[in-house]
Amino acid sequence: MDTSEARNRKVVSVEKFDLEIPETAHQISSDSWFQVAFVLTTGINSAYVLGYSGTVMVPLGWIGGVVGLLLATAISLYANSLIAKLHEFGGKRHIRYRDLAGFIYGKKMYRVTWGLQYVNLFMINCGYIILAGSALKAVYVLFRDDSVMKLPHFIAIAGVVCAIFAIGIPHLSALGIWLGVSTILSLIYIVVAIVLSVKDGVSKPSRDYNIQGSSIDKIFTITGAAANLVFAFNTGMLPEIQATVKQPVVKNMMKALYFQFTAGVLPMYAVTFIGYWAYGSSTSTYLLNSVSGPLWVKALANISAFLQSVISLHIFASPTYEFMDTKYGIKGSPLALKNLLFRTVARGSYIAVSTLLSALLPFLGDFMSLTGAISTFPLTFILANHMYVVAMNDKLSPVQKLWHWLNVCFFGLMSLAAAIAAVRLIVVDSKNFHVFADV
Repeated sequence: MDTSEARNRKVVSVEKFDLEIPETAHQISSDSWFQVAFVLTTGINSAYVLGYSGTVMVPLGWIGGVVGLLLATAISLYANSLIAKLHEFGGKRHIRYRDLAGFIYGKKMYRVTWGLQYVNLFMINCGYIILAGSALKAVYVLFRDDSVMKLPHFIAIAGVVCAIFAIGIPHLSALGIWLGVSTILSLIYIVVAIVLSVKDGVSKPSRDYNIQGSSIDKIFTITGAAANLVFAFNTGMLPEIQATVKQPVVKNMMKALYFQFTAGVLPMYAVTFIGYWAYGSSTSTYLLNSVSGPLWVKALANISAFLQSVISLHIFASPTYEFMDTKYGIKGSPLALKNLLFRTVARGSYIAVSTLLSALLPFLGDFMSLTGAISTFPLTFILANHMYVVAMNDKLSPVQKLWHWLNVCFFGLMSLAAAIAAVRLIVVDSKNFHVFADV
């Protein structure tokens, strides 16, 4: 280790042995496993769940959708557990995904992993801004459908609110009570969507559940939906979240993951399956656009979806914020004028770029598919399995090694196929909609 690297690291005593931890401007080892579980569950039950009936179930149908979601749950839990178990590998605490990849592979893979993760989180955040803007537009349409205000306007408003929230919350651990608020907001729009979908489904007994389109279209839409499946469960930032949990880190993180993939997924399952049951192949990619009911109830659900998207975006933007804060040595009181000004400029610029791209190409389903294909697949499945093989090589049997290599190859092919399908979707949508479209 050279002198510059030594200055950026510190060594702490943990459980009777030394662990080397990279320097960071954000808090680590400060949160209970339960708080971390709610961070993970917030990601699963974000406003994105209002799209899964249309973006997962409609392309896959009942059998493909139900089996696919169950398999994606099990596979995602397994892949995330592999990453969680490597958090303290080699006597070092790997608080960033890129740190873990760099330690196992070297500097080149550090940069590749950081690039993949940045793209993954940036596109997820663009999706949240689109969601937030769509929710605001839905409220506007409920009371004043005059087309004066269009989706790009609401996306811009959403971006401003997201920037204000980002400036006010210095780091991931500081969310605290906001995680409780996020849970309440999630329950509001999920319960409203379920109740109104059931009401509509009972009053409209005839529904078409056939997968629409030509044979070629079905192949591409099914492949894209497979990418949406893994997108639903995976963050691509597990080490960053795990960095906030108290010791024992691996044991507590596994508790959080078990909570996420059991109790945490139930609301998502409910709204996804019931929404598809109620509307069949005509289900909207934003479920609240399909439901009918009292205006104030729909407005409440959409406002809740808007506010929850703001909180969720902050979670997925936190690795980028941590990078900027650490690089420029932002420490001390979050309310110090210097720190406030830095967050305003740095985070405001990041949100501004995200908002501009979101308004330019507001195709939510395409964002989910492309993100799952080019970054979520590689980060969560390909890298997780390969890193585990490399790190635990001497401790694995030939059968275990074969199993992990099969996962690497399979998900590599899935990633390529899903990327092709996602690009095709974007090309098709680009022909149907102009930039800054009011979709």
